[in-house]
Amino acid sequence: MAQIDWYAQRETAIHLLRSGRTPREVAEQMGHHVSWVYKCRKRHAEEGWDGLQDRSRAPHRVANKLPEKVRQAIRQARSELEAEAERNEGLGYIGAFAVQAQLGAKELASLPSTASIERVLHDAEMTRPHRSKADREEHYPHLHPAEPHQLCQVDIVPHFLTGGQAVACFNGIDVVSRYPSGRQSLRRRSVDAVESLIHIWQEQGIPQYTQVDNEACFSGGFTHKGVLGKVVRQALSVGTELVFSPVRHPESNGYVERFHQDYNRPVWKNTVLKDLADVRQHSQAFYRAYRRSHHHSALQGRCPAQIHAQDTMHKLPAHFQLSKGRQPLTEGRVHFIRKVSTQQTVSILNLDWDVLEAKPDQGVWATLKVTLQGATLHIYDAAPDVPRRTCLAQYPFPLKEQVHPLRPEFQRNAAHRSTKQWIAHASHQLVQQMRSRWPFSNVLMARLVVKVPRFSSMS
Repeated sequence: MAQIDWYAQRETAIHLLRSGRTPREVAEQMGHHVSWVYKCRKRHAEEGWDGLQDRSRAPHRVANKLPEKVRQAIRQARSELEAEAERNEGLGYIGAFAVQAQLGAKELASLPSTASIERVLHDAEMTRPHRSKADREEHYPHLHPAEPHQLCQVDIVPHFLTGGQAVACFNGIDVVSRYPSGRQSLRRRSVDAVESLIHIWQEQGIPQYTQVDNEACFSGGFTHKGVLGKVVRQALSVGTELVFSPVRHPESNGYVERFHQDYNRPVWKNTVLKDLADVRQHSQAFYRAYRRSHHHSALQGRCPAQIHAQDTMHKLPAHFQLSKGRQPLTEGRVHFIRKVSTQQTVSILNLDWDVLEAKPDQGVWATLKVTLQGATLHIYDAAPDVPRRTCLAQYPFPLKEQVHPLRPEFQRNAAHRSTKQWIAHASHQLVQQMRSRWPFSNVLMARLVVKVPRFSSMS
């Protein structure tokens, strides 16, 4: 078996990076993991071309070292998980908890802690680089929900049963009322995502916007151009507007990301869950308790259930079932929050679109409007609920199928709803300005904050 010239490989990676390709593109072209490309870039940035030379992998720490057999098992487990993720097998998790579960499935005599696993992986240079604080402080357009049922954020948090079986926990939370729902699955295919969203819409109602990230189970995958996947079609069919968060920016889905932490402790920590039915039972008990909890300072002494019930809920019927076969395409809107590339383009549904009126690295809001006559993509500098925004680009979107009208039971008065949101958002901005100018009026302003949204919701 011929040996690989790793110096030449690293040198080629740097040439490709300097030509303008992204680390992910370089990794795909060279057949390596993207973390390997990041490592090459870091070594070149710190030490120049000499930094690409082969170096010893001997660990720096000697004291309290794990037995070599355990260290080998950790590295092998991580390698196996990375390979599965690259082949799109399993759930794709490769962190310390996933490695620990993989070792448990192999019945290792003594399981190392997650801290020890992370230390071994770091010594073996098998960890991924953490994003810097500057990278996380990116500005993207975002919605400003003022009432319940306007925005629900949905995300997946991974866990593992005793023995290593992976569980994908789909959690959804109403951003204003903090009302949670969720469903757990042994896999995270598109059909699992759709079934979880249906369950969430049945429990907490169909919101105006449902925000998700860009995982393949939500987006429809990363291969086919212009694909409108199962989740997009299901969202359109029930009248909610799907919002895709920025790529690799979990802060945009921050409410559900923080809820995961509340969910993890009581449901999973120090709890033995033997199967999926057990997980769902404990999860539902937690959701019910959380909805009645008065711990949220933002809710001013009320619980999520009280806030969530103050406006009419348009719940998906309990007897609603996932359609068999391909879901027809329904009129509606789908949104994408994206960053403009250095080439002044944005990637939406595996297609690149020019945004020549925007600056590189600018956050933009794109809306795909699907009508009975066809589809159009509009790209804006702000979210749809702000008083003023500018359309930066507009394109016809290729559709190869008929668009069906939204069923009457899922239709709402969209114009009235937009007016309500604008009034609520404008009143919030006015109150904030008055508070900054006249601090002594905080009590009066607090009353105004409560009164105006309720007034603006009147027909």
